[in-house]
Amino acid sequence: MTLPSLHKHELLQREYGQSTFQLVQQLAGIEDRAERTRRAQQIVQLIFRLQPALRDQPDSQAKVWNHVFEMADGELDVDAPFTLAAQVNLGPPKRLAYPAKGPKFRAYGQAVEQLVAQALTLEDATEREQATIIIGRTMKFLYRSHNKENAKDLTIIKHLRELSGGELSLDPDRVQNENLFEFVTSGGRPAPFIVPQPRQERDGGGNRRSGSGGNSGGGNRRDKQRRGGRKNRNEPQQPPQ
Repeated sequence: MTLPSLHKHELLQREYGQSTFQLVQQLAGIEDRAERTRRAQQIVQLIFRLQPALRDQPDSQAKVWNHVFEMADGELDVDAPFTLAAQVNLGPPKRLAYPAKGPKFRAYGQAVEQLVAQALTLEDATEREQATIIIGRTMKFLYRSHNKENAKDLTIIKHLRELSGGELSLDPDRVQNENLFEFVTSGGRPAPFIVPQPRQERDGGGNRRSGSGGNSGGGNRRDKQRRGGRKNRNEPQQPPQ
């Protein structure tokens, strides 16, 4: 058992355990082919006992046998029920290339920039216009979600023009009159945009507390008026004059 072999099969060791990996490595020292085949079959059965969930996977037998073959460094001479081959996808993972720069507008992200790039490839003028309207509608929705405020159509058109290098543009009057950037309801009217309000905190007694301190005083005065002002005070009655 060599260190390069341990490092090479690190993923298989984590999946099946180091003890199972050592058993597979010991198969190479068995000279009798029949005994080596019997030991390999026992190791496969052991793997299925340790991980019963493997039985529910498609081609689980072939998968485990090939993993045993891989852990044996591809030098397993046994009578296997399947054709054994080394797994080429068990190497160390490749490092992903992170983007060198972020999106031009954080509110829209890179997904909108990819949509704009796809729209620029459309040759038909009608299809490009429809794609521009859909992208503008999406941009307005994302702008509202990111900034928690409404967006003017002129702002969306300006940003759309900047993202496309001036190639995607719409008539501002038409966009505003026909509500092209709005998601319409079932009745054909634009869906109202509601700015999210801050949540009201609750005190220990379950009562709501607002952000300003003046409302708490008003609430106490109302409670005193409801209880009749001063508590447990009986005024003496004056005799009639």
